[in-house]
Amino acid sequence: MTNDRPQRIAVIGSNMVDLVTTIDRLPREGETLEAPGFSLGKGGKGANQAAAAAKLGAPVLMVSRVGDDLFGADTIRNFAELGIDHRHVRAVPGTTSGVAPIFVDAQGRNSILIVKGANDHLRPADVDEAAPDLLACDLILLQLEIPLDTVYHAIDWAHANGKRVLLNPAPATTSLSLERIRHVDFFMPNQTELHILTGLPTETPADAETAARALLERGMGTVVVTLGADGALLVTPGGCERIAPVAVRARDTTGAGDAFIGAFAAHLAEGLAVKPALEAAGRYAAHSVTRAGTQKAFATREEFTEFCMALPQTPDAE
Repeated sequence: MTNDRPQRIAVIGSNMVDLVTTIDRLPREGETLEAPGFSLGKGGKGANQAAAAAKLGAPVLMVSRVGDDLFGADTIRNFAELGIDHRHVRAVPGTTSGVAPIFVDAQGRNSILIVKGANDHLRPADVDEAAPDLLACDLILLQLEIPLDTVYHAIDWAHANGKRVLLNPAPATTSLSLERIRHVDFFMPNQTELHILTGLPTETPADAETAARALLERGMGTVVVTLGADGALLVTPGGCERIAPVAVRARDTTGAGDAFIGAFAAHLAEGLAVKPALEAAGRYAAHSVTRAGTQKAFATREEFTEFCMALPQTPDAE
């Protein structure tokens, strides 16, 4: 059962311009190679998650910073076209927008660099400025492509105001204080990020569960570990459940984790319980990797429904 009026989602996070190059292989040092293709796309973990949720029909508020360049203006236009409330997305004078050079090989595997640019100028004071509008939101999404002080401040603000928080600790850094983020309701790393943050092995699902439980012991409510093509783990104080993968032929895995998180937030906002929302998110992320690009690969509600109806043995699909 879902709500007639979905709860409002706030994303306090990054935006990037994706500079996507398709490659046969990465060049060696000193080598120049011809690449098969290049494209520009909208990205950044915060913007990607906001886009996925918005495309599924969730009401989304974005708090972010862009550069005072052509990329920044285009990013704001993109938010508007997606129906995302962008009143708290502003340009930082004298600063470039964030960019992400992405290299995608013939198997759909990707390597990514990020240049934070204006994202590094999103400050705790900007969260306070947005607070009157954040109070109307029920779930706040955060990532680590903005300053850690801003992430901590947003978590503290949300906890003080009774708002649920989902933290995607990407890109992972050992500078992240697990003590400062203990109040998050949903902590959603992938296996590599979980290893970096806990120092524990995470190669197998059993290892990942053990590492996730180490985080629960620090006070986090729920840990969801994404396993790529192997699905995900839902780890709570009450146990561990496997979220089954959806088999598809991958074309481009860029942004799949953000598709998963944005779709999870959208379904949670509709009133789905955590596990069904994660299962729906897994289907949404699977669909995204069958297309090239990041936000442009994310399905609309209608496209996602059609995809789910075509899946075998999915009686609970959209």
